[in-house]
Amino acid sequence: MNRTLVIAPQWIGDAVMSEPLLALLAGRGDDLTVAALPWVAPVYRAMPAVAEVIELPFAHGRLDWSARRRVAATLRGRFDLAYVLPNSIKSAVIPWMARIPERIGYHGEGRWGLLTRRIPSPGGRPPMVAFYAALAGLPVSAEARPQMRFAPEVIDAALASAEVTAGRYFVFAPGAEYGPAKCWPAHHYATLAQTLHRQHGLPVLLLGSGKEAALCDEIAAAAPQACRVLAGRTSLQDAMALIAAARGVVTNDSGLMHVAAAFGVPQAAVFGSTSPEHTPPLNPRARVLWLKNELHGELAAGKGLDCMPCFERTCRYGHYRCLTEVSPLRVQAALEHAITAV
Repeated sequence: MNRTLVIAPQWIGDAVMSEPLLALLAGRGDDLTVAALPWVAPVYRAMPAVAEVIELPFAHGRLDWSARRRVAATLRGRFDLAYVLPNSIKSAVIPWMARIPERIGYHGEGRWGLLTRRIPSPGGRPPMVAFYAALAGLPVSAEARPQMRFAPEVIDAALASAEVTAGRYFVFAPGAEYGPAKCWPAHHYATLAQTLHRQHGLPVLLLGSGKEAALCDEIAAAAPQACRVLAGRTSLQDAMALIAAARGVVTNDSGLMHVAAAFGVPQAAVFGSTSPEHTPPLNPRARVLWLKNELHGELAAGKGLDCMPCFERTCRYGHYRCLTEVSPLRVQAALEHAITAV
């Protein structure tokens, strides 16, 4: 049995998409430990394949060489094998410093000497599940999708803290770390929240990080009585647990979209500048709204949307029509279909 260390990616969505790789490794008998930054560590605690999660004490974007040496010293002699999921040099340093015999990752930023097996990086934007699974050289089925679960007491604690009942609320996650070209408009979220609240009599919980609290406040102010702002007021674990027990979830292309998919929750996911061909919500109960699916060739050009997907953080033209032209009525229909579909 391999004692295996996995160096986790730094973004929630990428962390979720790495779950099929971990399931493959555990399936062949590896004893898995994941080293993750604090803001993604809770994702790995919801993965059954992971035996241990080590939180890395590093600030975002900093090298922290002395801290990396200290962490590496605690890992020395514990592992036979390491998979380095991020492509950066600094992510490969800890396994090298820890003298783990076999260290595997993509070419990334070079990393000669740091990795013992450097796999050529694929071109373009491949599907992320296959991208990570390829590191292990193990076959992954086309149907493979991330799957996560919490113990019932974790979900019960989050429900009690939020004073809600499982299946008796909706969740919106209106933010996206990448930028506004991923964000469905706040006024659309507010309109949808009002409609759902009026028709079902259920609250809409607005989740996200502290950076997204102002956006959630804007949505709540435009949808009086319908919304409760929890952005920045819950831990990531509690936010994930609330998503897992929701009646339905509406998101942009974001980390919390992938969390909802991994819990198999009915969801509607709105895409704008990015592509569901690269980072789809891998969930049979997900419904994707992306104008590129409907507009092709001359029709897209005629609508002025042949730029999709641009993968930019902000709209180069300033209009964000790839998002604004997805109406609340359409998202509501997609969500209701996801909820009622068998």
